[in-house]
Amino acid sequence: MAQGHLDRLSSIDAGFLHVEEGGAHMHIGAVALFAGPAPSIEEFREHIASRLPRLPRYRHRIQEMPFGTGRPLWVEDDTFRLDFHVRHTALPAPGSKRELLNLVDRIVGQRLDRTKPLWEIWLVEGLAGGRWAMVGKTHHAMIDGVSGVDLLSVLFDLSPDTPAEEPQPWEPQPSPGTVGLLSKGVLGLVRNARSLAGAGVEGVLHPREAVSSLVGSAGALGEAFRPFLDAAPKTVLNTKPGPHRLVEIVKTDLADYKKVKASSGGATVNDVVLTAVAGALGRFLSERGMEVDGVELRACVPISLRQEAKRGALGNEIAIMNAPLPIGLHDPKQRLARVRQAMEHLKSSKQAEGAKVLTSLENALPPAVLARASRLGFSSRLYNLLVTNVPGPQFPIYLLGRRLEELVPLAFLAPEHTLAIGIMSYDGQVTYGLMADADAVPDLPRLAQHLRDCLAELVATS
Repeated sequence: MAQGHLDRLSSIDAGFLHVEEGGAHMHIGAVALFAGPAPSIEEFREHIASRLPRLPRYRHRIQEMPFGTGRPLWVEDDTFRLDFHVRHTALPAPGSKRELLNLVDRIVGQRLDRTKPLWEIWLVEGLAGGRWAMVGKTHHAMIDGVSGVDLLSVLFDLSPDTPAEEPQPWEPQPSPGTVGLLSKGVLGLVRNARSLAGAGVEGVLHPREAVSSLVGSAGALGEAFRPFLDAAPKTVLNTKPGPHRLVEIVKTDLADYKKVKASSGGATVNDVVLTAVAGALGRFLSERGMEVDGVELRACVPISLRQEAKRGALGNEIAIMNAPLPIGLHDPKQRLARVRQAMEHLKSSKQAEGAKVLTSLENALPPAVLARASRLGFSSRLYNLLVTNVPGPQFPIYLLGRRLEELVPLAFLAPEHTLAIGIMSYDGQVTYGLMADADAVPDLPRLAQHLRDCLAELVATS
């Protein structure tokens, strides 16, 4: 049998592996809540098996390169078993939302097994009202939340009566041996050297264009490195996370954000989201004893760099924007004005372009150097917490004929960070998934309540 195509992890994908240490688990996911009755586990697994051909990487595992000759590869898992990845459990009926979240806390607090494809989905029965849930997690090395294309998304249909698809037979390709891996590693080193040499030859043949490109890239890199020069403020949220997680859900109406947007004279829905988050964090940290007047936290806000022609492809093509959160502004209108001004400046700056240049340079780095660079990129010196806002469909979607009622995003806790906030809009709702280190932030419900209050104040002043 011929050896299948071997895909090398990009520098961004490999970076998510490098920073996973201690209590930092680099998987993302979601909790999906459905109207009942729940499907059987056999029906659920068969449905997932029928959709896996659309995402071949979900049958791939990580293969480290021998002697550090390059970034890891994706190889087909010749021991793949669907029942290992698709799991079944139930709450003591009628299970409450808090009991569901206690289960979610345990699921997201477990690191994925790197010897197997890096994903899990749980079918959860027994929720009150006859409802059921699906809890999924996927390592960030496989997919970015901004593109929104992962197994959860391909499982859904636009109507409840979509015909079932038949699972297709699949036969894994044999795993590459040491010689094959070394050959791949050497080829990768040669390709990097050739790429760098090619850039040098291009500069000799077209010096004017090369100088112009270099000046533009240098300016963009300057913007990308600016956050390193001005460190994010220190907070109680910026310590190493432990292994345990605490999740809270804040469910809100999209109409409220549109009302605030309409009365602001130019703010975006995302500006309103960040304004509510900043206000909630100000109150929360003030209760913790932090002096917040005049303080601006720094939020890591991922944006997609994926071109339209590559939409739907696996792997990460994202850049990180460092957005200020004015937690020291207590007036909601002033806070919204500051967030809007800051985001407009970021969009017109070269920060995203600089991040893209950095990514292209990282692709040529040796693995050991890349690992150190990746850890630096997730330092609390750069940002205080992750805030990721992903737009979802504004119409109902279905899984096995059951309507999706709620969709809660789950972000990740990077090293030196004990709080992350994921936001997703779906069918007229905006839902926040608050994730924290259970020991460092046991009072997470207080932050959830502050978030509700701050949004209500924004709406009241509109």
